[in-house]
Amino acid sequence: MTDWKENLITDSREIAELLRQTKTIAVLGIKPESHSSQAAFYVPAHMQAAGYDIIPVPVYFPEATEILGKPVFRTLASIGRPIDMVNVFRRPTDIPPHVDDILAAKPKSVWFQLGIRNDEATQRLAEAGIKVVQDRCLMVEQGRM
Repeated sequence: MTDWKENLITDSREIAELLRQTKTIAVLGIKPESHSSQAAFYVPAHMQAAGYDIIPVPVYFPEATEILGKPVFRTLASIGRPIDMVNVFRRPTDIPPHVDDILAAKPKSVWFQLGIRNDEATQRLAEAGIKVVQDRCLMVEQGRM
């Protein structure tokens, strides 16, 4: 049995490899274009411009049906197709209610944005075989590649 800690991605080489293997990114907590000055919009917009397939999963904004030209999903599990990464824009204390949905979606990795860290959720995800990055900016790390 693999030690779950092996699924914690912390160094630049591992991060670059993870990003090379990622094509589809579901963004949990994405914000619509009306919030374009906030990271929860401009980071996914940058990743889309860099060639990644972005799947918007806003937590709020019930009126939003499309973000970045893509249809909105209300849960990760309802996406119904393979997801390489779930990029999380939620406060650390707001993450636990999403863990079961993340697990049901079976992504290859979960990325908690800069300033976001939840060790309990991370352990559950890593124990399920999901690679996890915490407290890093996806846009910054992608820009380093």
